[in-house]
Amino acid sequence: MDASGPGSDGSCYYSLLGIRRNASPSDIRSAYRCLALKWHPDRWAKEPAAASGEAKRRFQRIQEAYSVLSDKGKRAMYDAGFYDPLDDDGDQDFSDFMQEMLAMMDGVKSEEPDTLEDLQRMLAEIVDGDSGSSGSGGHANGRRVPSDSSRRSRSGPMRR
Repeated sequence: MDASGPGSDGSCYYSLLGIRRNASPSDIRSAYRCLALKWHPDRWAKEPAAASGEAKRRFQRIQEAYSVLSDKGKRAMYDAGFYDPLDDDGDQDFSDFMQEMLAMMDGVKSEEPDTLEDLQRMLAEIVDGDSGSSGSGGHANGRRVPSDSSRRSRSGPMRR
């Protein structure tokens, strides 16, 4: 088992379930079911105490791994290195925040690449600034400059 992940015992949840990091939800569920059946404590009840104790410990770790990797928000936090399995109370607000961020990111459509004319227009806006475009009647170097309301902002609020 890989000792590089943040599992409560130092093992990686992906390795624990025997799956890759890019596993689909159905792959995660399938791996969990297989291992849960194998290590369920009821199956090991008639074995010596040491064997049944080991089965119980493994079953709990498998359940922990599945509970994290099957939850989209927890999995994102785990992959980013922010998930702490021992701190369930304090992570709820952050988990809710991550869920909202993931939902917003899923809803964002990829923007088409800028054309050469768009790039030239943006360069002219940068060089001339707002003062240069307002003094020339909304034109910069003979080209029409879009108004503040129609300018595209790539990251964050509109620049003024």
